[in-house]
Amino acid sequence: MKRKNKYNLEELMTCAKGMLFGSGNAQLPLPPMLMFDRITHISESGGNYGKGEIIAELDVKKDAWFFDCHFYADPVMPGSLGVDAMWQLIGFFLGWIGGEGRGRALGGGKIKFTGQVTRETKLLIYHLHIKRIIKSKLIMGIADATMQADDRIIYSGQDLRVGLFQNLSEAN
Repeated sequence: MKRKNKYNLEELMTCAKGMLFGSGNAQLPLPPMLMFDRITHISESGGNYGKGEIIAELDVKKDAWFFDCHFYADPVMPGSLGVDAMWQLIGFFLGWIGGEGRGRALGGGKIKFTGQVTRETKLLIYHLHIKRIIKSKLIMGIADATMQADDRIIYSGQDLRVGLFQNLSEAN
């Protein structure tokens, strides 16, 4: 795989189908669970800790699937989907740096919501700062992240963790 520093939706779909990082390695979920349309920047340096950075975007559509089921007559995007996008991006980063195994979210530290995504929201921007990569029996990435809705940061997560597992029974 030739590493790039940005990926469009078609390339992300290649990852979702398990063809970007190789069979049995990190892959993104397929839509509708894929929570970003493009990665506009990815690097092994930079970010707040100098260990890597990812910036991704989602164009919010007024008819997005989650608006019709969360909440009745009060449509907002579930906060858990924004956090899941952050975990998806950490898993992508681990595959991008050559980590082997299937990705699984392992939790996080402090998660904070200070706003909401509504049908009026146009663009979400995720910004992840890699804090640490652990390469042992388990490959694990730890990152801090924010999600910006249009011009305002409304979600943040500290110490979000994703691991790559060769044997998925170890992920339980």
